Amino acid sequence: MALPAPNLDDRRFQQLVDDAKRLVQRTCPEWTDHNVSDPGVTLIEAFAFMVDQLLYRLNRVPERNYVRFLELIGIKLYSPTASRVPVTFWLSGSPGEDLDISQETQVSTRRSDALEPVRFATMRPLKLKHVELFRTFSEVTEGQFRDHSLSLDTNQPFYCFDRVPKPGDALYVGLSDAAPANAVALRFDCQIEGVGVNPTDPPVVWEAWTGDGWERCEQGADTTGGLNKAGEVVLHLPNGHVVSVLDGQRAGWLRCRVMAPREYQPFYSASPRISSLSAQTVGGTVTAVNADLVTLDVLGESEGVPHQEFRLSSFPIVPTDEAFVVEVSDEADGWLEWSEVENFSVSGPDDRHFTLDRTAGIVRFGPAVTNPDGTLRYYGAVPDKKAIVRVPAYRTGGGRQGSVARGTITLLESSLPFIARVENRRPAVGGVDGETVEDAKLRGPILLRTRDRAVTAEDFVALAKDAAPDVARVRAVTAGEDPTATGTEAGGVRVLIVPSPAEDELGRIRFEDLVPPDDLKVKIREYLEERRILGTRINVESARYTGFSVVAQVRARAKADPMRVERDCLRAMYRHFHPITGGPEGKGWPFGRQVARGEVYAVLQRVRGVELVEECFLFGANPQTEEKSREPVDRLTINRHALPYSFDHQCRVLPPLTS
Repeated sequence: MALPAPNLDDRRFQQLVDDAKRLVQRTCPEWTDHNVSDPGVTLIEAFAFMVDQLLYRLNRVPERNYVRFLELIGIKLYSPTASRVPVTFWLSGSPGEDLDISQETQVSTRRSDALEPVRFATMRPLKLKHVELFRTFSEVTEGQFRDHSLSLDTNQPFYCFDRVPKPGDALYVGLSDAAPANAVALRFDCQIEGVGVNPTDPPVVWEAWTGDGWERCEQGADTTGGLNKAGEVVLHLPNGHVVSVLDGQRAGWLRCRVMAPREYQPFYSASPRISSLSAQTVGGTVTAVNADLVTLDVLGESEGVPHQEFRLSSFPIVPTDEAFVVEVSDEADGWLEWSEVENFSVSGPDDRHFTLDRTAGIVRFGPAVTNPDGTLRYYGAVPDKKAIVRVPAYRTGGGRQGSVARGTITLLESSLPFIARVENRRPAVGGVDGETVEDAKLRGPILLRTRDRAVTAEDFVALAKDAAPDVARVRAVTAGEDPTATGTEAGGVRVLIVPSPAEDELGRIRFEDLVPPDDLKVKIREYLEERRILGTRINVESARYTGFSVVAQVRARAKADPMRVERDCLRAMYRHFHPITGGPEGKGWPFGRQVARGEVYAVLQRVRGVELVEECFLFGANPQTEEKSREPVDRLTINRHALPYSFDHQCRVLPPLTS
């Protein structure tokens, strides 16, 4: 049972008025009119209202003391995090030379009647390389290459694969230079059409050489139907694309490799014949962040005393990959860099350290503590008197509003030559609002119990969230809880991470967005390694997911819009089975909770405009291979440490029943 908070004064407005009237009767008996119309009673009620407000504030003193206690034990509000998204700049034509897009180029969503535009800024420069076709090879026998450059020069068609293609055959395209993070269009003229493959799902994959190996390219538009007809293939090259030497030819190499077909996937019956091929850069992609960059923020002049505080001009401060640095002027050495620490417990008198409250935007330098003998112990160096304190650069802003859907960033804030348009081909992810005081109150007792040490599973969860506040959910699996899983043997702890993904208007999530990036896992693991007990082995990994699909048939009510009903049904299913905001309580689907077909009926029946749920089928699905099971099930079994993933729901809406 929680300790009851004391009520320092429980009197309310009416009680104060009644007490004042009884006092009037004893001290002033000639005052006999106590009705509300009497001016004296009006004054009594006015003063009673004021006293009631004072009592309300008095009763909030314990709450204020509680917050101050949280400050004493080191509780700080988590600052918001900023969304990041790859933004593609599309060229209007070929500039004939390299084109530079500077860092901090501003892009945004469109303004609407209800929403202000959400602005993003590129985090690094982007160079759009001017490239052309240099060499073309084929490889039908491993290690042996056929050079088709002469055939292209003389307009002689050639087979890009073996005459009867087989898995492993490849077409190599050499660009005149490397084009990292660029979008390159390969324009083909093919003579043979309809060679057996599915034009929308050909058994080929495009890859680029990065120095460490062949990395798969993200493929954009493909109007060739798997090299079956004239058209172009747009490839988004990886950031690591470099120039390399292949068969004695130095170029920026790409390749189209024939893959073994999946089950029921049509395969090539003959090789495509290519009569012409050209290459051209059509755009480039760079990461943008929903935060504003502040540069050279001068905080003020030092007074030369310990425990000084300086407030930044803009806050809250969002975490970035770059360390937050404070510079202090020095007459001899110019500007000296001071580094951020979590606290001053291990700082000496010569250590140039400071702490940062990212939510309030306050920079604090080390204090001085009086020893028993009267001397001072300095925890951190003290900036010299009259020294100027400044911050070279930091980012401010962030929040959940930056998690915009795919295709919503379409505006370029400033005009750039040869840039026709911008777009985000993926949703923005990572935006989280700052922590509230109420949430910090709940976190306080947990911190007080763990005191920055990971012993129990709950400790690992709390500390993992301290290391990365932008993650959506964390689950710790200790030894013995899941003996079949690697990493949970004696002394092992698996920390399962669910990142904060973006979703579309229906609530759908791309499976790739549920996989935490490697740098996030490294960050959490390093934080936990410093706080684990001796002998504990930590493995930070992505949470496990069991995919499923729902195929339903509902009957709409009279006068209901079938398209709206279908959209609302899909939205209801994606939202209810959402791993982060779904579940019976809307706080995320519980780990290990099964998905039952009967629950789908209940979800659909509550949708506005649904008269009757006619049929509902539940199928298992593999989100990685995109394959569905053929037989429906009544109940989807989920591992106790896994979550469901809505792969692809379908809903058919029937017209209403007629009398």
